[in-house]
Formats: sequence, structure tokens, C-alpha cells
Amino acid sequence: MENKDALTILGGYDLEHSLDHSKFQRKAIQVNEAQNRIASYIHPIDIESVDLQASHGRTLAQTITAPHPYPSFRRSSMDGYAICSTDTIQCSSEAEITIWLEVIDDIPCGLVSSKTIIPGTTARIMTGAQVPEGADAVVMFEMVELREENGIKLAGLRRHIEQGKNITPIGLELQAEEEVLKQGVTIAAGEISVLATFGIHSVQVYRRPRVAIFSTGSELLKIDEPLQSGKIRNSNTYMIASQVLEAGGEPVILDAIMDDLSLAQRKVEEALAQYDMVVTSGGVSVGDYDIMGDLVRSDRVTMLYNKVTMRPGSVSTAAVKDNKCLFALSGNPGACFVGFELFVRPSIRMMMLDPNPYLPEWTATLGADYDKVNNFTRFVRAKIQIKEGVVYATPTGVDESGVMITIKDSDCLIIVPPSQEGLQAGVKVKIMVLKNFIHPF
Repeated sequence: MENKDALTILGGYDLEHSLDHSKFQRKAIQVNEAQNRIASYIHPIDIESVDLQASHGRTLAQTITAPHPYPSFRRSSMDGYAICSTDTIQCSSEAEITIWLEVIDDIPCGLVSSKTIIPGTTARIMTGAQVPEGADAVVMFEMVELREENGIKLAGLRRHIEQGKNITPIGLELQAEEEVLKQGVTIAAGEISVLATFGIHSVQVYRRPRVAIFSTGSELLKIDEPLQSGKIRNSNTYMIASQVLEAGGEPVILDAIMDDLSLAQRKVEEALAQYDMVVTSGGVSVGDYDIMGDLVRSDRVTMLYNKVTMRPGSVSTAAVKDNKCLFALSGNPGACFVGFELFVRPSIRMMMLDPNPYLPEWTATLGADYDKVNNFTRFVRAKIQIKEGVVYATPTGVDESGVMITIKDSDCLIIVPPSQEGLQAGVKVKIMVLKNFIHPF
């Protein structure tokens, strides 16, 4: 892949002949084409075994089938009395016909009765307890009248109870060998509950991809340094690290790189050798000090693309070396954020064989006018609201590449196609739902 004499062909696309290596004459490609080029270089990550209590947030690397039916026994769904339903055929509250059954057992949850229920008998039973042999219904406690005669406990009923009433049958939820969880799902509370129910205490999961992160630029300060004129704190690195965590990866924050091409080349190659992926921010534009743009055009890596028909983040860049991806994102925080969501997040998810690695797309109603004219597709930071069953997406405010504050207010990206005029509130738009969206209902 490093040898430029061996042309890299991606889906019939000859990179060596199609990419113009001038900073000022980049060949822009569509977002989906950029994603496809990346996907062809993504390989599954290793698998490891973790204890169930450590599996939250991990991606399942095996398909789980039920080792036994669930429930595995007939279970009472309420506190009451286990009976033979035929005993109640003659019951009638109107005619004041009461049948009396001998109480022969008391069954708490967790114990199995040794008694068999025959006509004329019953057993007190708790919710969740195993229904005794012979019983085919459970009558709730409130419907039973109790008395004692000659030391014998009796339960009286005045209502007919249907067969199967208040009994959860074997295998109601799952039969043995039925699929429980699919490979590639992210393990959360529901998945952990299912795994624990079936006694699966050790889980095969994909190793978290280790993602090296650093920013470039001599203007960057450490986040604990005092503010200085002409400089900014290195916030992108920490934003990216958070996004890596949300995607299921393990972020590794490296020191920022000053505007030095040879230093950047050495640092990137060291990171690619040590980690599963490298993500940088800054240095991908056309300025004299945009070292990442120069690096990916060199013969040290194979460039996949260095311009995408999108706003913000058209200078988003990707390259590969030794089958590992390098993502060089814009230094502008808004563009950096969007570039990660479109390209890096899916790559991390694909490494763990997530069947749906890309952000989900919905149709929504535009909540406010959007007047900006676009030559490229624009991904507008926005907020989702649901009013009277209708999904609205409203831009959060200024969505320029360099604007940082509105990132925290966004839970979706409105996809605005190229147009010569803006969009009016009320029109239908496509949105990409970010993973921090919480349903407001």
C-alpha cells in the first residue's frame, strides 16, 4: 500500500491518476463515496471474553441462543390459589353457589411442591412460584374466601376460572435454541438482563479499537494552560476522545504536534504502528502550515480522498497505511465534529461488525427557515422536538465550521442538499440522528 508503483484501485477508481496533488486543485467526492472508500479498508477487530458485569457498552461478538426455554417451568403470575379449573364449572356469584377446596400446601417462590392438585384440593401459591402438578389455573387471592373446619383449611370460590388463567406457560418468551441476541449489538441493560437470565456470565465481545488522537498547530495550548493572545486551547482532542468513547472505541490522547511536517510524519507513523486507527484535527486546509494535507499527499501513506462535497468539513481527509486508517479532520470544531460522525464513527462500528454502523436517518419537519445557499451538501446542527406526534428539526443557530458552542445543543444533523435558495420552515427534510439523542417521551 505504501508503494506508489502499485496503483490503488477502489471500486474501479484509480486514485493514482485521479487525485490532483496540488493543494489548490483537490478533487471533491461525495460523502457516500468517501464512506465506501473507507469501508473497503476496515477489518474486524479482535475478540475477547469479559465478565458479564464488565460487558455494558461493549459490542457482542457472538450470536446468543437460548440454552433452555424461558420460563423453564409453569409460573404463577400472581399471589393466589392453584386449582383444577373444572372444579369451578358450577360456581356462580349470582346463584350464590360456592365450592370449597381443601388447601393442601403453601408454595412460596423458589420452592417446588411435592403435592399434586386433584379435584377438590388447592394450594396457596406466590407470584413467580412453580405451579404444582395437576393444577391448570390460579385464582387471585382476593377472589377466595377462607375458613377452617375440623382443623382443615378450606378455600371457597364463587366464580368460574378458565383453564390456564394466571399461569405463565413454559417457553412463553423464548423456546430452547431460539435466537436471543444478534452478533454486533451493543450490550446495555436489557441485553445484560437476558444474558444473566440464561446464566451467561462470560461474554465474547469485540476488543475496543484503540484510537490515537492528536491535534496539530502551533497555536494550541494545553487545556490547563492560561489563555494567551493569538492562541486557543486544544479542545478538539477531548471532543474527539468523547466521540470515540460513544462509538465504542478506546481513545488514546497524544501530545499536540507543532507545525512541523517531518515531526508529524514520524508521529503519525508511530501511532499507526501502535494503535488501530489515528485521528487528527487541523492542518488539512491549503495554508502554508497545513502539514496534514502535505503528509497525506506524500508517499508515506495511500490517500483515499482529501476533499468531500460537504459543509462543514469539505477538507476532511483520509488515508491508509498498513491496512490502518488515518483520518485528518478539520481543525474547526464544528467541521471536526461532523467529520467524525460521518467517517470515523462508522469505521469504529464496522470494526466491531455493527450491522448498522452509520447514523440513522429520519424524515422530519424543518422547524425554522434556513436561508443559506449551498454548493455542497450541508450538515446543519439541529435540535429534535416532537410536537403532537410530529418530528421537528430546528437549527441550533450559527452552524459555521468554526462555531463550537452549538455542538452541545445538537442531537441531529439536517441534511441540506445543494440548492440556489434556502428552505422554508415546514418542509420535510432528512436528518441524521446523533447518538446523544434522548426520546422526549
